[in-house]
Amino acid sequence: MIRLKRYLLEICIFLTLLACYAYFFPRWASWSQNSRLDLVMAIVDRGTLAIDEYYQNTGDYAYYNGHYYSDKAPGLSFLAIPFYMVFKAVASAPPVDWLMDRVAHSSAFEATLREDGTGLLPQKIYFAMALYFVTFFTISIPSALLGALLYRVLGFFIEAERPRFFAALTYGLATPAFPYAGMFFSHQLVAFLLFGAFYLIFRQRKAQISRWQLVVVGLFLGWSVITEYPTILIAGGVALYALWSQRAIRTVLWIAVGALVPGILLMAYDWAIFGSILPKGYFYSVLYVEKHHTGFLSLTHPRLDALWGITFGSFRGLFFLAPVLLLAVVGFGIWLHKHIHLPEWTVCTWAVISFLLFNGSSIMWEGGFAVGPRYLLPMLPFMAIGLGVAWGALTTRWAGQLIVGVLTLWSVVCVWIETISGQSFPDWTPNPLFNYSLPKFVSGDIARNLGMGLGLRGHWSLIPLAIVLAVVALLWLCMSGRQPTSVCPPE
Repeated sequence: MIRLKRYLLEICIFLTLLACYAYFFPRWASWSQNSRLDLVMAIVDRGTLAIDEYYQNTGDYAYYNGHYYSDKAPGLSFLAIPFYMVFKAVASAPPVDWLMDRVAHSSAFEATLREDGTGLLPQKIYFAMALYFVTFFTISIPSALLGALLYRVLGFFIEAERPRFFAALTYGLATPAFPYAGMFFSHQLVAFLLFGAFYLIFRQRKAQISRWQLVVVGLFLGWSVITEYPTILIAGGVALYALWSQRAIRTVLWIAVGALVPGILLMAYDWAIFGSILPKGYFYSVLYVEKHHTGFLSLTHPRLDALWGITFGSFRGLFFLAPVLLLAVVGFGIWLHKHIHLPEWTVCTWAVISFLLFNGSSIMWEGGFAVGPRYLLPMLPFMAIGLGVAWGALTTRWAGQLIVGVLTLWSVVCVWIETISGQSFPDWTPNPLFNYSLPKFVSGDIARNLGMGLGLRGHWSLIPLAIVLAVVALLWLCMSGRQPTSVCPPE
């Protein structure tokens, strides 16, 4: 019964997160998303790696040898290819055709468009529906699985279900993980891959990991790197952790076998375009040339203004937007003080510090149109373990419950307002929470969502999601029970 209840709670977390992620459509005019989907459509529809037929919808492209190419790491686009093929096959089917026609003639969707725009053209509807379809399978589902996986990992640290449950939901819905779990960006996919590899090693640390599990670890780590190049920092840390846990050279060999497939794909891709096995997309980017050529691909050294900007700054600050994550610092301290799972503490600490320093070294740390510091997303699930440990310790007393409650509420409000307000993420407006997103939310400018498919506009379009969340909350109350909390049980 205990195991069944745990599985039911994991399913509850997964479905709650998936409902929230899939409810809002990916933004329809995002350069980063369009660049990646352009590559998918070029491969499937045109049989080429060049995006010559599509590049007008994005500024994130490279120009080389007379052709245009996506300048993004191709891992996410490669993964989306089979899902786009499925979408293309069913796009002409009556149910899908009817849905696209309904969107094209929806006054609720039309009200979200720019007055001087071209309107709901059929080709735009097709592109938007394809974007939503591939995002659901390649981003939203892995992101929701990540929340359930975090709940399971926290079971090694906290015996009580309630703090684990809420810590997992807090990570999924009260941090910048939320907005990007419904967007065709690479950050949430690599967060799932990195954390999934970490989990496979962690759960078997006291036993010998099978060769197939090590191959999967290598596949996950390798695919994360070809999807978002900077994740080699965290992937390297996880690989060293695997080597330490197994203390056998075969560990490295089987991880290398798993990483071979994505590695070969990346080398073949770059060789076909640039005649080099090294990724060179950013070297030939047409826009932001000066920034790309500053230092090494915009990297110089850690700078105080950038470090402040990605942590406490009101523009893209992680702790300004989601101050509940400050509890993770407390959690890491409690974790270290308990002297348990110290190798895991080292991996998680490395993931956080390495990514903070890496992104604090880039002159492009702002991330363009963004909700918070999007480049930090791959480190967040590792940080969330510290959040869960702190949650379990602090909520045993009323003062701690008050602190946790206030920080969580502020984070939920801020993250949701920046995520669901307007038809694009905050631009370069200073202090976007109060100067960009909040005014849009108050005026009823709500991001396009499934509720608008029912003809609901503005704030009213959020009602179906509110009903779903209320039902989930009721189910959780029926399943939950009062159990004592034990922080970091002994190994």
